[in-house]
Amino acid sequence: MPTFLSDGISIAYEIYGEGEPVLLIHGFGSSGIINWVNTGWVEALNKAGYQAITIDDRGHGLSEKLYDPNDYYPALMAADAERLLEHLGIERAFVIGYSMGARITAFLAVEWPERVKAAVMGGMGMGLVTGLSDSREIIDGLNADSLADVKHPTGRQFRIFADHSKADRQALAACMVSSRQPMDIDDVRRISVPVLVAVGETDDMAGSAQELADLLPKGEAFVIPRRNHMLATGDARFKEAAVAFLERNAQA
Repeated sequence: MPTFLSDGISIAYEIYGEGEPVLLIHGFGSSGIINWVNTGWVEALNKAGYQAITIDDRGHGLSEKLYDPNDYYPALMAADAERLLEHLGIERAFVIGYSMGARITAFLAVEWPERVKAAVMGGMGMGLVTGLSDSREIIDGLNADSLADVKHPTGRQFRIFADHSKADRQALAACMVSSRQPMDIDDVRRISVPVLVAVGETDDMAGSAQELADLLPKGEAFVIPRRNHMLATGDARFKEAAVAFLERNAQA
């Protein structure tokens, strides 16, 4: 994968296809390939005539691993995304983020609205504002000597995912400390671009999609039927809703 330096940090990315660019920002513990290629998102976007650009968040995938929690605030990762667009010579792009990637997308839209044509925030509802409460359990699960030592269900879920993806668990633990920083409600209201908020019907982590959409000046909500936080990622109906949203805003 190609890389570039974002404030001295090596960030990996990949470009698939041609057409209007869509930047894809993955979730915690994942990577561009796991979150977007393996789930069929890149294929769906290419088929619809879009160029898909994946970024490996700092500490993830093939990007540089960092071990200081202060390096993982969402505004810093949003800056990586903005610098990637600058590096590629892209003035403005659609952005789709999932879970942590949706939080990064929100910070990107607040700080660099001129870069974002419209955004899809998947797996992130009112948790963007209220924060999430199981960070300590996830950190403990990542730092445990073995999976057998992890008893909390959420911590165990993330440990299994990290082990399966062969992630750097120490880097992920540092990321979890600060990457869930809530966004101030006044900043949410400053997001001026169109946003589709998509959350699984049985997702007990993300919070309400409709409540977050109601705070956004140009927000709309989509509930992904019968999907939890993990299974919603590659859902066909989610992809269809997102592509339709991009089409409406491409025409606008």
